[in-house]
This record gives sequence, structure tokens and C-alpha cells, in this order.
Amino acid sequence: MNNLQLTRDALLRPLQAVTGVVERRQTLPILSNVLMEAKAGSLRLLATDLEIQIATEVGAESLEEDFAVTVSAKKLLDILKALPEEAKLTLSHSDSRVLLKAGKSRFNLQTLPAVDFPRLQDSGQATAEVSMPERDLRRLLSMTQFAMAQQDIRYYLNGLLLVVESNLLSLVATDGHRLALVSRDLAESYVKNELILPRKAVMELSRLLSESDNPVLISLLSNQVRFEFAGINLFTKVVDGKFPDYGRVIPSGYARQFDIDRLTLLQSLQRAAVLSNEKFRGVRWVMSSGSLRIACTNTEQEEAEEELEIDYQGDPLDIGFNITYLLDVLAASDTPSVTCSFGDVNSSMLITLPGRSDFKYVVMPMRI
Repeated sequence: MNNLQLTRDALLRPLQAVTGVVERRQTLPILSNVLMEAKAGSLRLLATDLEIQIATEVGAESLEEDFAVTVSAKKLLDILKALPEEAKLTLSHSDSRVLLKAGKSRFNLQTLPAVDFPRLQDSGQATAEVSMPERDLRRLLSMTQFAMAQQDIRYYLNGLLLVVESNLLSLVATDGHRLALVSRDLAESYVKNELILPRKAVMELSRLLSESDNPVLISLLSNQVRFEFAGINLFTKVVDGKFPDYGRVIPSGYARQFDIDRLTLLQSLQRAAVLSNEKFRGVRWVMSSGSLRIACTNTEQEEAEEELEIDYQGDPLDIGFNITYLLDVLAASDTPSVTCSFGDVNSSMLITLPGRSDFKYVVMPMRI
């Protein structure tokens, strides 16, 4: 029998880190499990869905020889959540069972052989390695991920484009109706690397990254990307597809534009959205000299109207948008104000951040 001793929290946190990739319904039963490898005073946890793999380690007192086993990720997680925070655990592995003891509680869990657990194979030498603080990568993701498509038949839109070129890292997301692009300067210069991260990997990264200055090492491989940070190793395949030419979508030279307080605009749109059409989510923006009127109506003939003072002297414009697309970008931005630029009634709106060139958001108009 093999015994391992550690505290409840010491096991719960790393288990929560890796089990985000575990699907509830699996074609292969072993994919519902987490791989636990105990050796030399540490316990390594690993989970995968065959597209993404997450691994992390935790210190533990190993009383006897090394062992490797897989157990149900959900059952183990639920048990740990239900135990007292200060509980001390003993894990024992014998034959095809894992026995978890905490005080007078005992849990006997079925296992599957560790040798049958599938692992993603590293595709070789990295073509580029980029490092940045966790908080920076988290911010880049938060400013783009909301624009990813969901379950689009154009599968390459259900992910996030990562581009490393020269001394710039850019992330781009689009669902065909809107596009978000954010960039960050890098300390070194690189040859061009372009790949699409799957939606699930993006969501897992956002969940796991913290607001710390600890570094994230991003290794770009031929058809994979590896993220290493805070003792976590996230390894993902990339989406095989051709991302749209986003440079052609971003407008330039718009004559009509104004700056506006971000929170004022966000709160006005949130109020107006209450009476928007639940299906089409349309909002009208009516601009005239010094004024922006925001209006929403629904099928019950209810109407919401907001009027904001703006520094705008351009030609009058009456244009419609999906209000959700506007709420998303305003909630994700972190600046006091935003710049809104327009062409004509049939042209997309460009939202940027005043005095900065690192963020662009394009949203197509809609007929209302």
C-alpha cells in the first residue's frame, strides 16, 4: 500500500486548476479522471480532453514508494469541497482503489490504470518563446475573448488569433459581426508566428491567470502552444484554419468621432438594454451637434431613451447596433473614456482608447 499525506487545501487548489478541462460526458471513461503521480515528496496532477492538457504539482509527504493512478476528477473535487478547510488528508492506493481518509471520514474511490491515461505529446522545438506578467496576459485576453464566436460552423472563428511579429504580440477575435484587437510591445523581436487558440483554452487561461506580476512563459510550437505560470503547465493544440484578414476590417480616416466617459456610456446602455428587443438586441444612436441620443424599443412597444452631451460637431447620423456588442467592450475596457469613430450609416463603428494605439474594436451596424 502507498500512503500520501497532505492538507485539504493543498490538494483542492491544484485539483481545481486542472479539472476545468475535464468534460462531464466523455467518450473515453478515463478522460473523466485526473492522473495523480506521487514521487519524491511531490504530487503531480494532470487532466486532459485530448485537445488541452493542464498539469500542476503540490508538495506532499510520501510515506512509501512512488505511485501513479487515475481517479474521477469530479468525485474527488466534490469530496474535497465538502471537507473542512483545515482537514488533514491521507491518500492510500492499493490495487484498483484509492482510499481517502480525513479525520473519521473515509472515501473509497475506483481507479483506472495510469498507463492508459492519454497525454498530449510535445511537438518539438519552440519557434518562439515570449514572457510577460500574468496580469498583462489576463488583460489582453479579457479585452478580446468576448468577441470570439460560439459554435460557429466557421470553426476558426471559435478561437482567438495569437500573432507574434517583430516586437509586438497581438490577440484578435471576431464572430463576423464585430472584431477586437489588442497589442502589447515585447522586449525582443521575433519572426512572424500566427496561430489560433481554441476557445476552451482561452477560457481556461482566463480562469487560471492571476493579477500578479509573476511571469507567464508562452512557447509557440508547430501546432501547439504551451503556457507555464505559477506552477501550472497548460498545453493546447491550435485550431487548424485560416483566420480572416483582420487588417482589412479595421477602418481608418473616419471624420465623425467623439470621446465619451466610458462608465457614463456603459450605464446609459445598461439602462436602455432593459427595454431592448430580446431577440435582436438593437439600439439606435442618433448623433447631432453636441448630443448623443440612445434609444431601444421592444415588441411590447416599450421604449427607453437616454440623451448624453458629447463634444461632436460632425454631420447628423442615425445608426443602429447590437447593444450587447457595445456593452461587452465597455465592460472589458479599463480606461476612463473611449473614442467612437464613424463613417456613414452603412459603415462599422470603430472604438479606440484615447491617446493609445494598442486596442481597436470594430462593430458592424444593424438595421433597426
